[in-house]
Amino acid sequence: MFKNKLVNIMLIILVSLTLVGVVAFVLVNHYLQEPDPNAEPTIDEIIAQSFETKEITTNLLSNDYVRASFRIHVDSKSALSEVQKRDFQVNNIILRSLSGKRASDLAGPEGIEGFEKDIRDQINKLMQEGEVIQVYTTTWVVQ
Repeated sequence: MFKNKLVNIMLIILVSLTLVGVVAFVLVNHYLQEPDPNAEPTIDEIIAQSFETKEITTNLLSNDYVRASFRIHVDSKSALSEVQKRDFQVNNIILRSLSGKRASDLAGPEGIEGFEKDIRDQINKLMQEGEVIQVYTTTWVVQ
């Protein structure tokens, strides 16, 4: 009888240690895995690390006008804080860039993509904490 109790206790200890080992292994693998630095950001990461400009309306060089707003995606929380503080400079860059464009320069996907790249490059020249990854046009009307 004593021998059966001892075997049962040893069996319980062995099963308990196995369960603790499996749980520890799963937790270590889940929490210690390094994220892939080349992986595309998730939509939640993009939203969490982006700044939405106010809608901007201005004249173009061709006497047309444009009304647009943008979402600026940055690479870190410190970069987000910086770009939020630099909102007046960002607006200035956008206004200056638009004032030198004709409606035909901004036409079609190529025109918008080129403008987004130009804005990204100009903002990155200002940035001291991180960089702008992408500028997304969220509203766009040229008349």
